[in-house]
Amino acid sequence: MQFGLFMMPLHPPHRTFADSYDRDVAQIVLADQLGFREAWIGEHLTERWENAPAPDLLIAQALAFTKTIKLGTGVTLLALHNPVYLAHRIAMLDHMARGRFQWGIGGGAIPTDLSLFGLDPADVRARSAEVFDVVLKLWASDGRFTHHGKFFDIETPAFDPVKARGYYMKPFQQPHPPIAVAASTPDSSSMRMAGERGYIPMTSSLLARTYLSDHWKLVEDGAAKSGRSPNRSEWRVARDVLVGPTPKVARDRARAVLGRNYVQHQHPNRVGTIQMASTKLDASLPDEAVTVDYLMENVWIVGDPSEVADKIHQLHEESGGFGSLLSITTDADDAGWDHESLRLLMEDVAPRVARLN
Repeated sequence: MQFGLFMMPLHPPHRTFADSYDRDVAQIVLADQLGFREAWIGEHLTERWENAPAPDLLIAQALAFTKTIKLGTGVTLLALHNPVYLAHRIAMLDHMARGRFQWGIGGGAIPTDLSLFGLDPADVRARSAEVFDVVLKLWASDGRFTHHGKFFDIETPAFDPVKARGYYMKPFQQPHPPIAVAASTPDSSSMRMAGERGYIPMTSSLLARTYLSDHWKLVEDGAAKSGRSPNRSEWRVARDVLVGPTPKVARDRARAVLGRNYVQHQHPNRVGTIQMASTKLDASLPDEAVTVDYLMENVWIVGDPSEVADKIHQLHEESGGFGSLLSITTDADDAGWDHESLRLLMEDVAPRVARLN
């Protein structure tokens, strides 16, 4: 069992932007010291609680302060980007990371992000696919590259060896950085795509554990189409995790931190949506029953090290097995709570689940 971070990031609106980013980098540095394998940083432009519109900038700063942890976008919202600019930024970041970069991609975006760019929600899937296709073909191209699609017309200038001008940028890792796809709905085409193309599958913390085994079946279905053999060790499962020195302390802190996130930010955006439905162990449960207490006992992983280890064992068994648990990062007013949770997770919980594979 490996451990990583999934940094949406979640920050209460009273936190200044600069303080938010300092806290994010401090957690990544600590994770690097503790032996976390990876950290994924999210991207949104209009989510005040998730104030990371340019995760590549945060990754670039964190690279300078870390040694071994791998860093990735979690995820690049493809529809929001020009593929030529995106291909250059990701390739440059890959060189800066010297092999410690992983590229998480996603086809979705919240309505206000799309509105900001003047994009039609009906075009998101096709636009995302075109952006991704162009980026990969740019990286693979030699000489002139031409693309005339539904959303983009691109003709790269051929490289002139005398003037040393033209299209030349390729990623550090060949043919490209490891690619991951995140999925937050039960019947996700992204999970099939992960299986079909051999990408890293990541299951969102939104999904109740009852959906996990079916998520892996989607990976297997996709892999079967291309004759691949998927490996569960590549599967990442994200969860809101808070470890405390005692069960009571853990629950008190979870109520203050995870509860604040949920009541003030997540619940207003999820009520009546598939995201709310996906958190329920019983589909007939009304939305109003999905309370902080319900989530703490049924979806989040909260407790002292022994209790958290037991919950990870349960999650692993019910899912059929996965390779990495991604802990959603927290932002308590007392940053010591966040750091203690990470320390307890790696120093006291990880040894108890090390044999899981």
